[in-house]
Amino acid sequence: MSDLVVATLVAFVLLTALTTALFRDVLSAIIVFAAYSLGMALLYTYLLAPDVGLTEAAIGAGVTTILLLLTIAKTVRPSTDALFERIDVPALVVVGAFALVLGVLALPEMPAIGSEQAPVWANPDVTQYYLENTYDETGVTNTVAAVLAAYRGFDTFGEAVVVFGAAVAVMVVLHREAFT
Repeated sequence: MSDLVVATLVAFVLLTALTTALFRDVLSAIIVFAAYSLGMALLYTYLLAPDVGLTEAAIGAGVTTILLLLTIAKTVRPSTDALFERIDVPALVVVGAFALVLGVLALPEMPAIGSEQAPVWANPDVTQYYLENTYDETGVTNTVAAVLAAYRGFDTFGEAVVVFGAAVAVMVVLHREAFT
């Protein structure tokens, strides 16, 4: 059952990613991209990473979609009869070969979910230390959130600065009447 759910979610994500890349209409691409982000959020949640799933839903499907819709609302949509982009066959061959190499060489080498062979268990003392001491040291009950916000605080702060910079750039762009 779980393999069927994961396969269905992965197929949905791949289909929406491909559709997003092929749409000529920006509004349609934004809507399908939001569906892609929701699919990724569901996949993360199903794979027992609900904090990453919530982040993907909030940032990928929520904030990004709103910023993109605001951007196209402030710009002029080109008129076109074609619904999809032409497929660039050489680029498709390169992407397909890359995906094939990843699927054949990289994916079989990854440990199964929950496997004791996973890198997180390569040094079980460190993992066990975080699981046992996170609440006492940070006051946060969720170990993953504590690692992101407390132990890796500078990294998370850097990511927040990048997101803030992108938001400022979008706001600067939105103050223009039209692009030339």
